[in-house]
Amino acid sequence: MPPPLDTAAVRRWCALGLESLRACCAHMDAINVFPVADGDTGTNLCLTFEAAVAALPSGDAAAGDTAAEEATAAEVLRVMARAALLGARGNSGTILAEYLRGMAQGLADGTESGGDGQALARALRCGASAAYAAVAHPVEGTMLTVAAAAADAAEAGGDPAAAAHEALAATPGRLAALARAGVVDAGGLGLTALLTALWAALGQPVPEEPATGAAVGASVTGCPVPAPAPGAAAPPADGSPQTPFPPQFEVMYLLEAEDPKAVGALRARLDPLGDSLVIGGGEGLWSVHVHVADAGAAVEAGLAAGRPYRIRITHLPADDHGTEEGTEAGTEERSRDGSGDGTGGGSARGAQSGVREEAVEPTAPGPAGRGRAVVAVVPGEGLAALCRQAGAGVLQVSEATRGDALVAAVRATGAAEVALLPNDTELHPVAARAADAVRAAGIRCAVIPTRAAVQGLAALAVHQPDRRFDEDVVTMTSAAGATRYGEVTVAERQSWTTAGVCQAGDVLGLVEGDVALIGNETVRVATDVLARMLAAGGELVTLVLGADAPEGLAAALEHHVRSCHLAVDTVVYEGRQQEAQLLIGVE
Repeated sequence: MPPPLDTAAVRRWCALGLESLRACCAHMDAINVFPVADGDTGTNLCLTFEAAVAALPSGDAAAGDTAAEEATAAEVLRVMARAALLGARGNSGTILAEYLRGMAQGLADGTESGGDGQALARALRCGASAAYAAVAHPVEGTMLTVAAAAADAAEAGGDPAAAAHEALAATPGRLAALARAGVVDAGGLGLTALLTALWAALGQPVPEEPATGAAVGASVTGCPVPAPAPGAAAPPADGSPQTPFPPQFEVMYLLEAEDPKAVGALRARLDPLGDSLVIGGGEGLWSVHVHVADAGAAVEAGLAAGRPYRIRITHLPADDHGTEEGTEAGTEERSRDGSGDGTGGGSARGAQSGVREEAVEPTAPGPAGRGRAVVAVVPGEGLAALCRQAGAGVLQVSEATRGDALVAAVRATGAAEVALLPNDTELHPVAARAADAVRAAGIRCAVIPTRAAVQGLAALAVHQPDRRFDEDVVTMTSAAGATRYGEVTVAERQSWTTAGVCQAGDVLGLVEGDVALIGNETVRVATDVLARMLAAGGELVTLVLGADAPEGLAAALEHHVRSCHLAVDTVVYEGRQQEAQLLIGVE
């Protein structure tokens, strides 16, 4: 019998679990297929669990933290669950937050009943039950299945980590989309990593990674990646009602609502609007996640139930959402004018015709099938030159979505190992499909989940071709994830944004893809955006000037940094991108 799941064990689990999720992050993003292949399951799970771990009391009794010293495991998990709820990202993050809440409740119930011999089993069962209850239409072959299998094993006195591995390996046999893509469930992989870390935190031997893991894709620094079971898969078990229009938006918000009946009514109102509905929380605070065709209706439903805030509306590709044909596709993108319709801001993506072979500008190829290369998608000639100087092959954004241009760019490197930098959430599905195509040709390829060009620059800066490929991927992914990004652009039309209603010609300041400021003067808006980004700290500011950046913009921002943040360095590049006057990165 393992040691009790006490406060010390929970703290060990936090450290090991966070390390495991970070190691798996890039791979989970790459194999993200279901419920919509938006290429961010790993990122969402990492960010959600990071938020939970960050909320832990220091536990330093010497520093006078008596509350941390006296907290029970249930109390610590409850704090983690609330922080995860507040910081939940995406479908998988919302489910994980509810899983933690269930674990906390299971331990609390056991404490009140006076026994702790079955604390782990009770926590895992309550966690699984809470996760299932949060999902409007539970689907087997996902992280829910892994959670249930671990709980079953713990209740039977067995090894929950081994059971999670077995359930993960079987997920392609329960969900056709996974079998067709040749992958295990990304969310299930993340939960398996966490359960394995929990078992290790209790001092128990953990399952070894199956040798067949490479059949699904190379694991990342020890991350367990079981191969899918051979054979045909069962039909998908998604019970979501069919909507007249396919979901185009992911809507997330926190909801303050004291009456649980109001939350139940919200669930009933949202259910027919779309799919992937998950509502978790309690005690007056709830996290809502749904994919819908009408984002406004989803927000209005929240207004009827209570007070929604931290509203996030992101665009999903109609071609890939909800289809089993989409293997690694999907986006999470807000249009440049803040409307979320994916058509604003002068975007050239998808609007160009024809693919010119000369548009691919890779590094000079070495011997076929040797060495390692990086291919970056860039929005401007200045950025393209910068990436080429750093040794990367480049492809213009306007060409990346057309035909097999990205596949051709990867093959043109002549490398056996290639890292792709999409540098925009809209291009994640394109990069994922290209990676899948070149893997079939024997090229080892990984997509670094960069969401902005400044994240691509950060990833490229730490790239080391003499390092092991998996280590290089993890290091580049970590560097990208540690770079906050913003931009300043001009609205092309009147539109509703997260900062209010903007008019055509207004200057918009975006932070992490959301419109944070609306103004009429570029320098002022850019300064305010930069100040917000630096409020959380930083060591290096990267400014990428667009083709239409006003004269003196860089000098004004450099002066602001020197005046207000003495320890922060600033670098300026001429990106010459058309879509944004300025791109900002803070590392």
